[in-house]
Amino acid sequence: MSLSTDQLNEYRRFAETLADAAAKAIMPYFRAPLPVQDKGGKLFDPVTEADKAAERVMRELILEHYPTHGVVGEEEDNVAGSSGLTWVLDPIDGTRAFITGMPLWGTLIALNDGNRPVLGVMNQPYTGERFVGAPEGAWCNGQALKTRACASIASARLMCTSPQIFDNEQQLAAFNAVAEQVQLLRYGGDCYAYCMLASGHVDAVIEAGLQTYDVQALIPIIEGAGGVMTAWDGGDAQHGGPVVAAGDPVLHAQLVAQLSAAMR
Repeated sequence: MSLSTDQLNEYRRFAETLADAAAKAIMPYFRAPLPVQDKGGKLFDPVTEADKAAERVMRELILEHYPTHGVVGEEEDNVAGSSGLTWVLDPIDGTRAFITGMPLWGTLIALNDGNRPVLGVMNQPYTGERFVGAPEGAWCNGQALKTRACASIASARLMCTSPQIFDNEQQLAAFNAVAEQVQLLRYGGDCYAYCMLASGHVDAVIEAGLQTYDVQALIPIIEGAGGVMTAWDGGDAQHGGPVVAAGDPVLHAQLVAQLSAAMR
């Protein structure tokens, strides 16, 4: 679906309204005692009332203002809309950071036009940072973002949330082969690492095991700042799985070549 500039601006304003509502729901819980549930799986997968409350308030606003739009979220069932437009929500990306008091988490909000995410917001209410990506660019609190030039793996600053994120030993080995070549490797960050890439402080993020709600808001932010985000084989990243993001398209091509070769 092709959206006009006026429609994109309208939906961008609404995405920021969703971010404000989620922040209001989340912040009373941050660095406060709260019960944590484990959703299960290979790794400890925490969820809190903050996650649930934030997604609930965003869904209520979408239903009120755009009842024909679909919704995909982490904490509740997907809703199929009739308009061709879908909001993709992760109320707290980085819940492990959230429950340990670290500010490396954020609310992710994307609008998918039926083909790909065209708008993305990452809101970090504790630090007061809001990253926005759209077809015409990317910004943090209104300031334009630009990725850093970095044309070689050897000079790259690489981030990954955790070495435990990889689905199997082959993926981990492929990541480690790249990590051994870079200038700097840092773990942690979740969605915040991708926004630091868009801001020009990080050159690459390599991860796996991601869901669609983990990535869709970040794609417009990275692309709007001049970067590239794809699957390891260079394909579409919007459905999650193993993803690679880079600020420099030359570096991205090198990473895709190495990662895809390692997975054959």
